Amino acid sequence: MGRDKYGNYVNDQGVTIKVHEDKNGNDHIDFYDKPVDEDHSAVHVNVNYGNESWSTETHGPDHSDSENSSGGCYLTSACMKRYGKEFDDDCYELRILRWFRDNFVSKEDVDYYYSVAPKIVSKIDSMPNSNSIYEDIYNKVIKICVKAIEQKEYNMAYQIYKNNVLDYEQKYCCS
Repeated sequence: MGRDKYGNYVNDQGVTIKVHEDKNGNDHIDFYDKPVDEDHSAVHVNVNYGNESWSTETHGPDHSDSENSSGGCYLTSACMKRYGKEFDDDCYELRILRWFRDNFVSKEDVDYYYSVAPKIVSKIDSMPNSNSIYEDIYNKVIKICVKAIEQKEYNMAYQIYKNNVLDYEQKYCCS
């Protein structure tokens, strides 16, 4: 087993294993079928020692077959646009938002989000100003929700999340 240019482990078949720790001391283990900077399928294992819990997320190369992840997720799309080539599907913001989703958002709201988010992404992606829309989502939703979650202002983060889902659905799906 060797290492790639990022220090990740790579086996003889090209499977890449990334092991890292976030600023809260939680461990993350990611398995990629190809190099992390190419289109890849992946399994992400996230461990939260404080809650004695763990979660997994899987996705294919285009994220369309995601399970508990970000396929058609406008929050992930906003992060992808924000970070460009440096985008990591397990970036700090998405880890925080996934933890929040798994611990504070009702199943009904999560299901609803995943039913409308792909439509929102499709509409935004078809617009000439999509980059600025995603930048706006990043600044007005992701950054604010992450900050609220870090400050344990969970109700505030939940209201921002829920109101924006409804607003974006109205703006991008019904117009």
